[in-house]
Amino acid sequence: MSAIDRAREKLQEIFGFEDFLDGQEGVIEQILSGRDGSVVMPTGGGKSLCYQLPALCRGGVTLVVSPLIALMKDQVDALEERGVAVTLINSTLTWNEQKERLEGMKNGAYRLVYIAPERFRASSFMGALSDVKIEMVAIDEAHCLSQWGHDFRPDYMRLGKALEDMGRPQCVALTATATPIVREDIRGVLNLREPFESISGFERPNLSFTITPVEKVAQKYGRLKKVLAENKTGIVYCATRKKVEEVAETIHSWGLKCVAYHGGMSDQEREDTQNAFISREADIAVATNAFGMGIDRSDVRFVVHFEIPGSVEAYYQEAGRAGRDGEASVCELLFNYADTRTQEFFIDGVNPGPGMIRDVYQFFLNEADENYEVHRTLDEIKDAIGAKNGMAVGAALGSLIRGRWVERFDVPGMRAKGTRLLKPDVLTRDLTLDEAALEEKERRDREKLEKMVQLCYANTCRQQWVLEYFGEVDAPVCGSCDVCRGEENSERRAPSDEENLIVRKFLSGVARMSRRTPTGWEGIFGRGRIVQMLLGSKSQEVLRVRLHELKTYGILKKQGTAYLNALARSLNSGGLIVTQMGEYPLVTLTPRGEQVMMGKTSYSLEWPSNDGGSKTSAEGVDLQDLGFDGQLYDRLKDVRTRLAKAAQVPAYVIFPNNTLEHLARLRPKTMDAGLLVKGIGEAKAEKYLEPFLKVIRQVDQGE
Repeated sequence: MSAIDRAREKLQEIFGFEDFLDGQEGVIEQILSGRDGSVVMPTGGGKSLCYQLPALCRGGVTLVVSPLIALMKDQVDALEERGVAVTLINSTLTWNEQKERLEGMKNGAYRLVYIAPERFRASSFMGALSDVKIEMVAIDEAHCLSQWGHDFRPDYMRLGKALEDMGRPQCVALTATATPIVREDIRGVLNLREPFESISGFERPNLSFTITPVEKVAQKYGRLKKVLAENKTGIVYCATRKKVEEVAETIHSWGLKCVAYHGGMSDQEREDTQNAFISREADIAVATNAFGMGIDRSDVRFVVHFEIPGSVEAYYQEAGRAGRDGEASVCELLFNYADTRTQEFFIDGVNPGPGMIRDVYQFFLNEADENYEVHRTLDEIKDAIGAKNGMAVGAALGSLIRGRWVERFDVPGMRAKGTRLLKPDVLTRDLTLDEAALEEKERRDREKLEKMVQLCYANTCRQQWVLEYFGEVDAPVCGSCDVCRGEENSERRAPSDEENLIVRKFLSGVARMSRRTPTGWEGIFGRGRIVQMLLGSKSQEVLRVRLHELKTYGILKKQGTAYLNALARSLNSGGLIVTQMGEYPLVTLTPRGEQVMMGKTSYSLEWPSNDGGSKTSAEGVDLQDLGFDGQLYDRLKDVRTRLAKAAQVPAYVIFPNNTLEHLARLRPKTMDAGLLVKGIGEAKAEKYLEPFLKVIRQVDQGE
C-alpha cells in the first residue's frame, strides 16, 4: 500500500471522511515524502489534516506549534475523542506535568504534541527534547513569524534556531493568509530546505462581500441591524475595546443576545466568551481582532467589520470565519475614511522609533537584579520611561527580543513575565539597531492600510481584487459581491462626448497636482484643493502655492462646486482616482485613470446630475469638500495650547480637535461666523474664539 493510500485509510478510519478536500492530497503526499514545505490554505480548507494524517502514518513525534492555548486545547480534545495519542504542553501546566509529558514523548506515548511557541524560550525544555525522536515540526499560523504578517508574534522568531537545536527535523509551515513577501519571510526565518510550496485557491464562492460607505455612526448601526435581522449567527469585528463594548451594549438593547471579546479581558473571561460562542450559547460575538485564530464554528452566517481593518490579510482572514460549512454567508464592511485614524494610531504603536527602543533597553539596564532580570509589567515600564503609547513599549520590547538583546521568561508563581538581559555588558549607546529595517516595517504597514483603503474604493469585483492581492493570476469574478450584483441594476453608463471631455480635464488637473514616481502616481493635494484649482478659485491658499499658474487652473469653472465634488466621488468609486493614505488624505490618478486621461481606454461611471453649476447652500456644505489646510490646523493647535496653559486646563476644554478641524475648513473671520461652527457656543466664543479668528485672518492675508 502506498503512503497516500495509508493516509486515505486513516482519513476514513479515524476522521470518518471518504476522501480528501481540494488541495489536501497533494500536500499530504509531499509531506509523506519527507520534504520541508510551505502551505497556504484558506480558512476551512482542512490545513490541520495535512499534518495530522502524516503524523499518524509514521513513527516518532510530530510537534505542532500553535499560538493560542484555546486553539491547542480544542484540537487536542477533538483528536482524543477519536482515539489519537495526543497531548499539549503550554504555560497552563506545571513543570512536573511538562516533565511527565516529555517523558511520555520519549517513550512513544504520543504521536502529536501541541506546543506553545514560548516553550522554546526555556533551555530546560529544549534540553529535554534532545532525548525525543521528533519526526516533524508543523508550524500552524506561520504568518505569525513574519514581521510583514498581520499578526506577528516575537516568540515565533525562535523557531528557526529551535529547529537547528532539535537536529533539523522535517518542517512544514502552514497558514491561511500570506502574501508573496510573507511566504518568502517564512522560508527564510525557518531556513526551509528545498521546500515544496502549495497555495490553494483563496476563492470562497459561498461568501458575498459588500463594502458599504457610511458617513455617520447611525448609518453603521442601521446597516448592522439589517444584517442581524437577516442572519442569525455571526461576528462583528471592531477596531478597539471601547467600540466592542459600545456595539455589544447596543445589540443587547435590540433584545439580542451577544458576547463581547477583547484583549482587555482576563484569560478566564476570554475563554468563557469563546466557549459560549463555539458551544452555541450565544450566536453573536462582538470582538476585536484578538477573536480570530481558533474560532471554529461552521455555521457563522455573517461577519461585519464595524470599522476598517488594518490590512487586506486581516480583513480576508476575519471575513473567512463566515461560511466554513460551505453555505451562503455575507461579509460586510462599514467604511468611513475617518476610521483609518484608529489604524494609523495602531501603526504608530507597533512601530516604535530607535529612541523608544533605547529608552526601554536603558530601563532594563537600570532595573536589572544580580541575575540580570527585571520583573516589571509593560504598564510599569511605560510609566517609568514616560511613554504615551503602551503599545509602542511592547513593540520596542519585541524589537529587543528579535535582536537577541533580551529574552522573556515565565516568573514562577506569577502571571506576569520577566525580562532577562542577554548581553548585560552592552550599554545603550552601543546598542545596534537596524534602523533601515524599522523604517521599512513602518512603510509596509502603512502601505497595507493604503491597500485596504484602495479595496474599499475599488469598483471591481471584491473577491477578484483580494485574490490578485494574494498573487493569484487571472482570478475570476465572484458574481456575488456588491460590485458584481450591482452591475445589472447599476446606473453606470459610458460617457457622452461632453462628459468624457470633462472627465479628461478633471483627470488632467489631478495629474498636474500629483507627482509621478517610478511606481506610479503620488498625491500632493486633497480633493477640496483640486476642485478649487479646477474652478479657478482665488483663495489665498490656492494663490499661495501658485496653483493659478497651472494650465488646468479654472478649466472646469462652469461646472460648479457641487458637480465637481460629486464627479470626484464617482471617479473614486469608478477606480480612476484614488485617495492615498498619509497624514492627510491625498488624491491622485490610478493606472486606469491615467489611461482614461490619455484617451486610451473606455470606462463607465455613475454620473452626477449637472444642473449648470447650481450653488450649494451653507447648510448643505460637506466639510470634506472644503479642503483641509494642515498648516492652519497646526497653527490653531498652537493657539489652543497657549490658551490651555494660561488657563491651566486640558486642551480639549478650550476646543476639541474636531472643532479645530471645522475652523480650519470653514475659516470664519468674524465672531458671528465663528458661532456657526459646530462646538462653539456663545460662552466659549466670548472667552476663547478671537485668537483663533485672528490667526485665520492672518493666514488668508498671506501672513
